[in-house]
Amino acid sequence: MPTLDWQKSSYSGDGSNCVYVAASPGATIHLRESDSPDVILTTTAPRLHTLICALKERKWDDA
Repeated sequence: MPTLDWQKSSYSGDGSNCVYVAASPGATIHLRESDSPDVILTTTAPRLHTLICALKERKWDDA
């Protein structure tokens, strides 16, 4: 895997719970959390967009 240029989310505060994002060739997006930097979620822009929209609209099962 190429070296990733991680950027801290502008919505993350100054504490230890920060979200970082990096893009790589081929429209792949990588996400990680500052407390577990070795755990990386890899997805595509359209899939991340769908997830963010669903979270904003609270389209998930509360059960």
